[in-house]
Amino acid sequence: MTEVKRRIIILFIIIDFMLISLAFRIGWVQIVSCEKYEKIAMEQQTRDKIVPAKRGAIYDRNGKELAVSAVTHSVWVRPAALTNPRSKKTKEEQITETAAALARILSLDQNSVLASMNTKKSLVKIAKYVEKEKVDKIRECGFYGVEITEEVKRHYPMGAFAAHVLGSTTDENRGLMGIELEYDQYLSGMNGRFIYYADRDGENLFRGREKYFQAKDGWDIVLTIDAVIQMYVENALDHVIENTAADRVMCIVMDPKTGDILAMAMNPDFDPGNPRVPLDGAAAAYLETLSDSQKLDYWNSMWRNPMVSDTYEPGSTFKLLTTAIALQEGVTTPKDTFYDTGKVNVAGTILKCLQWRNPHGRETLVEAVENSCNPVFVELARRIGIQRYYEYLELFGLTDRTGIDFPGEGLAILQNQSSAGPVGLATMSYGQGIAVTPIQLITAISAIGNEGKIMKPRLVKEMTTGRGNVVWKNEIRIERQMLSKKTTEEMIAIMESVVDEGGGIKARISGYRIGGKTGTANKAFNGGYSEDTYSSFVGMAPIEDPRISILLIVDNPKGVKAGSLIAAPGVKEILENSLRYLKIRPSSGEGSKR
Repeated sequence: MTEVKRRIIILFIIIDFMLISLAFRIGWVQIVSCEKYEKIAMEQQTRDKIVPAKRGAIYDRNGKELAVSAVTHSVWVRPAALTNPRSKKTKEEQITETAAALARILSLDQNSVLASMNTKKSLVKIAKYVEKEKVDKIRECGFYGVEITEEVKRHYPMGAFAAHVLGSTTDENRGLMGIELEYDQYLSGMNGRFIYYADRDGENLFRGREKYFQAKDGWDIVLTIDAVIQMYVENALDHVIENTAADRVMCIVMDPKTGDILAMAMNPDFDPGNPRVPLDGAAAAYLETLSDSQKLDYWNSMWRNPMVSDTYEPGSTFKLLTTAIALQEGVTTPKDTFYDTGKVNVAGTILKCLQWRNPHGRETLVEAVENSCNPVFVELARRIGIQRYYEYLELFGLTDRTGIDFPGEGLAILQNQSSAGPVGLATMSYGQGIAVTPIQLITAISAIGNEGKIMKPRLVKEMTTGRGNVVWKNEIRIERQMLSKKTTEEMIAIMESVVDEGGGIKARISGYRIGGKTGTANKAFNGGYSEDTYSSFVGMAPIEDPRISILLIVDNPKGVKAGSLIAAPGVKEILENSLRYLKIRPSSGEGSKR
């Protein structure tokens, strides 16, 4: 056998071996490993797009849009499909050109976009909340491996309006705080999916085998908030904080007959559409200097709703409850007389009246409330007794949460009954040594304007579908009958007298009968009290048939501290506008007097 034939035979043997090996490998891939490679192919060809559900809108009680969902777009890239195989340009050149064009259209840093493309991930989001004009430009370019999806972005048409009620959402369109968080499962709906098959260039494969799962939109929410009254409140808070330079100002407006919250606001507030950036420029600059953990604490403080979540010592506004308890128990009457010497000795502790250097002397119960005379309320609490007093605190709802439909409701801080003793009871009688949430206090006091009935406060009236069909109703709920008709009538007369003749005179409105009570309480600090105060006023109107009850709290005002001088005018401004808006006619007579 010649050398040539030998070499040809060896070559054929090698070729045969290779063909047999190739055939064996093909058989292995197609028969033995077919399921594995079929799965890999399906994963490469499958496109699974989220079909976003539309988040339900939030309306005020009259249908005013407060939070809506707007359709926006996101830009994605598939790094493995960014190049055109028919192009004469290299892979690197094509990717760089695509990154440069996307960065230019989207106003992004080109290096960041390029880094996102040079990854092993199958799908990368380049930008979110992209305007339609920019999306159209990207589509016109016909980039390989670039995809555009529709998404839903939360929008608050009125900016910072009612921010501490509405709350905000995360970047994933989930509730972050406020009503958005409390009712998230109903607002968010359920996303759908669109599953189809495509080649590396995005062209459809296996037409007719697509699967589309319809998204279920979230329910809409109708609040008890009245946008007009809310606006009046927010404007009044602007004026109060401007005049007092306070750290913050808070206000709740309630319908005493139903427990509906008509307005709830705090100043300073924030923009729910951009909740991580304070509205105040100096505060925003300060935030940038903080560490990540400090920023988180700052945001939580800025977003927190203290009217529901935090407690404070109410001071003299609490005297309305002590008076109501004493009248209900029959241990006093409006004409009952007391003698004030400016101070009182309780178990060896001297408790003083605010005007202890100029005592009130002889006064009736009505005059004692007008004068906000501490020793008289100490005497009333003594007559009631500590056990009965605590029972009434429970009946007023101060030992438990109100159950308002809002996340993070706080609990009152009460002294333990067994250790409070006579001094603890005495200080509670005039609103010190006890801390309540603003929502607890306004709910309790509103019972006076509702024939003694305690109502469950509510912020949401009902939920509806996008077509306006009611799917759930938050029924008005009476918690308990608290006071007798006789007691409420006596209390209404006393509250009106405070505005007509006492410390609440700054809340008087010509032609209307207004009731109220002032409060100025030093803040607890290191086991004692500081010079900082909570200065407040609680008002009700028209007092003969209350439609509105208001609690306004000024936190740490500078200069003048008296609630009668700095909180009462804010309540007056709110009442003047709200009574006119509600078309409540003035009563006969001059001032708030009959």
